[in-house]
Amino acid sequence: METSQSPASENPLQQQQQYQEDEDEDHLLKANGKVQTNGKSGRGTSTGSGTSMPPATFMKLKTYLLALRPWSLSASLVPTLLGSALAYRSQWSAEFSLVTFFLTAFTVVTVHCAGNVVNTYFDFIKGIDKQKADDRTLVDHILTKDEVVSLGAILYLAGCGGFVFLAVLSPAKMEHLALIYFGGLSSSFLYTGGIGFKYIALGDLVILILFGPISVLFAFMSQTGHVDWTTMGYAIPLALNTEAILHSNNTRDAENDQRAGIVTLAILIGRTASHVLYAMLLFTPYSIFFIFGLKYSIWFLLPLITLPQAFQIEKRFRNDYTMHLVPRQTAKLNFFFGILYIVACCCAQQLPTFVWRKH
Repeated sequence: METSQSPASENPLQQQQQYQEDEDEDHLLKANGKVQTNGKSGRGTSTGSGTSMPPATFMKLKTYLLALRPWSLSASLVPTLLGSALAYRSQWSAEFSLVTFFLTAFTVVTVHCAGNVVNTYFDFIKGIDKQKADDRTLVDHILTKDEVVSLGAILYLAGCGGFVFLAVLSPAKMEHLALIYFGGLSSSFLYTGGIGFKYIALGDLVILILFGPISVLFAFMSQTGHVDWTTMGYAIPLALNTEAILHSNNTRDAENDQRAGIVTLAILIGRTASHVLYAMLLFTPYSIFFIFGLKYSIWFLLPLITLPQAFQIEKRFRNDYTMHLVPRQTAKLNFFFGILYIVACCCAQQLPTFVWRKH
């Protein structure tokens, strides 16, 4: 929930909030083809130094890029990297292919982007995204509804094209890859479209499964051609951290969502319990890594470097004035947290519980 406060009571966190709002406003002006010159706005004008605005096509591409919510893509990219790293450490490492890796990452990320666009469209159509919404794509008419629909269709087609090439090159069976891929694609659409899992308090469960165990298994299977369910155990810390992104977003938007007539987990359990759940989702992975570090390899203590940042974000979650910053900051934490976890998996001599060795 966003609330204004008098200048006299500003603190560093509020100054950061104001800076973020000014930056978002600047992005919006640029997205609409406007530029500020000496306090006056104009369209297609040049700055005093004689430099001209970028071409309209460049600005349009930028608005499309922002509509994809690039800050959220760590939720799908990091599990893909983890699954690929586990494949590289497995007994089938000789089959590891960089081409397959890039195709897998492309396929997963494009479907994630398409899901974000679908989310934008249906949240706007159902009246959930209004003037105080974090996603400004349709609220501020940065893109039209037809443009958003077209963008989503293009992304799904691109993802399917990537999947076709992946299926040809991967040693995995076509039916196994297709089951996971089209299951993930369907879930990305049904999250807000069709059934609308998000609107009936099932969105958290979908995200927990999709952007964790399923993504890791898909990446592992694409490289090795084998279905090994034990790889899903490695995804638990990432899945919890990714769910923290969604839960913070739903907690921030709880009042607007309730007025729109939808139900999320954050609405069902209330503000206090939501804070407890967020803290559990945020800090449980660190407890897991601490145990792994003591039992298996000191490398698994590496993600604990991000622990101070996690405490800062948790503090902002409890403050109504800084709550709106939390989802993006949690996503940023998720990226660095995940990368350090992947480095640990690559460098540790012994992996936790599940170790693949050639016989």
